[in-house]
Amino acid sequence: MRTEKSYYTIKELADIMNLSRVTIFNRIKAGKIKAEKVGRNYIIHKKDLEGILGNDLTADDKISIEKGVKKVLNEYGDTIRMLGKE
Repeated sequence: MRTEKSYYTIKELADIMNLSRVTIFNRIKAGKIKAEKVGRNYIIHKKDLEGILGNDLTADDKISIEKGVKKVLNEYGDTIRMLGKE
């Protein structure tokens, strides 16, 4: 009988996200990925996976996206409107 996993290792998360283990480790150290240290290894709880995979935006993420959209509209707004009419 197989039980469902409640956590993932750095390697497993790296495979899921198609990133290197070093990138995942650096994101953990920077506080961008919530992980728990168990012995010498880190585990990422399944309940935290949705936020890690980008399904949960932080306030900083939303502000950054809003600034990017405003910049694009300021620089290319006329072009975008013209393309929208086609």
